[in-house]
Amino acid sequence: MKTIIEPFRIKVVEPLKLTTRAEREAALHKAGMNLFLIPAEDVLIDLLTDSGTGAMSSEQWAGVMRGDESYAGARSYFRFAAKLEEITGFEHVIPTHQGRASERILFELVGGPNKVIPNNNHFDTTRANIEHSGAEALDLVIEEGRDPRSRHPFKGNLDLDKLEALFRDVGADRIPLVMVTVTNNSGGGQPVSLENLHGVRKICDAHDTPMYLDACRFAENAYFIKLREEGQSRRATRAIVREMFDLVDGATISAKKDGIVNIGGVLLLRDEALCREARNVLILTEGFPTYGGLAGRDLEAMAQGFEEVLDEDYLNYRIRSTAYLGEKLLSAGIQIVEPPGGHAIYLDAANFLPHIPTEQFPGQALACALYLHAGIRGCEIGSVMFGEAASMELVRLAIPRRVYTQSQIDYVIEALVEVHQKRSSIKGMQIVEQPPTLRHFTARFAEISC
Repeated sequence: MKTIIEPFRIKVVEPLKLTTRAEREAALHKAGMNLFLIPAEDVLIDLLTDSGTGAMSSEQWAGVMRGDESYAGARSYFRFAAKLEEITGFEHVIPTHQGRASERILFELVGGPNKVIPNNNHFDTTRANIEHSGAEALDLVIEEGRDPRSRHPFKGNLDLDKLEALFRDVGADRIPLVMVTVTNNSGGGQPVSLENLHGVRKICDAHDTPMYLDACRFAENAYFIKLREEGQSRRATRAIVREMFDLVDGATISAKKDGIVNIGGVLLLRDEALCREARNVLILTEGFPTYGGLAGRDLEAMAQGFEEVLDEDYLNYRIRSTAYLGEKLLSAGIQIVEPPGGHAIYLDAANFLPHIPTEQFPGQALACALYLHAGIRGCEIGSVMFGEAASMELVRLAIPRRVYTQSQIDYVIEALVEVHQKRSSIKGMQIVEQPPTLRHFTARFAEISC
């Protein structure tokens, strides 16, 4: 059969609120043209993020009821930790309330002034936590990863020559670790190959430097390896996942992505001394090490979610349903980051709106136009989010896990085609108010009238 169906049944439904264009225009202006500030009930199809927005399974909800809410030593923690050790091989498993908490703890301990932390591409909170420590966050993705039209199968790869050059230029003593984001969120949800991960490991070993993963979407990355990398097609995704984690000294994970939960994160460490320090910081800022800022029910849901995400029927559905959206847009003449990513489709806003220069934030303008036209909320991934570090002007349409049907995705396609037909009328944006860091969350904008 050619048709890819959802490998689950819908058991509970939530009504959606239909709004008029006038209502959306009022909501948009009240929010300062920032889609993060629009109430969710005024959004019809919410593609702002896939983080914490997925639908949990019946087994996860059963786990919620089983949750042990003991302050210390809850059985739910031991079930969670055992599952993570089974999947990743890491003995030291630290729960946190979400991925950015894992990042904050890690970079508080290893970052600091005069340090440089390379990655293929740092995402927003990773970069912010590194820079908050005083260190420099450096992006070293391969050149194909900066070209929306490139069909390179692993555009998330870290450029090994640039990494070697960095070690020569600044010295290993200034590089506390090398991080690789899988899949590469800032670069279009593109995967990293096993070959590239082995290459990074080899360079790290030569300079006695730890290697870490930003592993929010580790299962999706592993499934891309199975689909695209030579010699991997017959391997189980679970085995590929284990090889990925066996290569590294630690990882930060937002369980709100491939853990398929609404809240939760993980910090994985091999170094016992560093783990002790991390647990001390955890107690200070998150909670006791066996709950890490979470309820027992959250730990139960995470343990089950990390198991479910490795189901290959689910992963096949996940990757193909996202590709369906991307392929339909390409066939309509709408440029995206090619090939389609795993968790999202990234619109090439610079191509979509060639009349809007970078300094007028074409990604933000496109995201607002799409919401105004059809009530669809996406996310700017470009100069608003990353400032001068942005290499592309994108709008991310992140697909929540197990939430939307094909007909709802068809609605997104139809809406984008209609916006594309009227694209010359879309105006650029200017920032009228912004915070000192992570400005995309709370900045306010206004249209440029001429």
